[in-house]
Amino acid sequence: MSAMKIDIYIIGVGGQGIGLLSEVLLRAADYAGLPVRGTYTHGLAQRGGTVSSCIRIGSHAHSSLIQPGCGDMVIALERNEALRGMNSHLRNCGTLVYYDIEFQPLLVRLGKEPLLKPEEISAECLRRSILEYRIAPTKLSNPKMQNIALLANIVKYNCIPNISLSHFEHALEDLLEGNRLKDNLSLFHLLSTSK
Repeated sequence: MSAMKIDIYIIGVGGQGIGLLSEVLLRAADYAGLPVRGTYTHGLAQRGGTVSSCIRIGSHAHSSLIQPGCGDMVIALERNEALRGMNSHLRNCGTLVYYDIEFQPLLVRLGKEPLLKPEEISAECLRRSILEYRIAPTKLSNPKMQNIALLANIVKYNCIPNISLSHFEHALEDLLEGNRLKDNLSLFHLLSTSK
């Protein structure tokens, strides 16, 4: 199991819960007995700027940073950031998993970048032989749970092998408590096991 190698670049807009998502992935990999390293970049989180994180699973990871163009997977919490992360860090033939919402990153709000359509991302994935998982928005009781909705779909589609549902559950139990834990676990179970 320790021979597994996967470099995951996570990207989104400040306030979307990238920190929690990253920490859940780190702890779940650790619970699975896999060597793991990670780093979290705050960026312009308070101003709606890009926030990113690197998770490296496997004994190959001597540093926590993923070099541009070398990531095996990009996880994005926003459509525009999905393309940005894919272009900056994802290798050809990698995997893109993204939550298909428009959160209007700072450069879009400033009129320096256009809002993207899902078809534009799909075309780029096709051109680069990237496996694409476009996750349609789910009606959530709390919009702050988009990160858990995305995580549940990552588990549902087995995007990260050798980490089981229970490993993710233990990680969530470490990080959340009370009603927040209950609500997030309920959503996680619902979406990760749905057909």
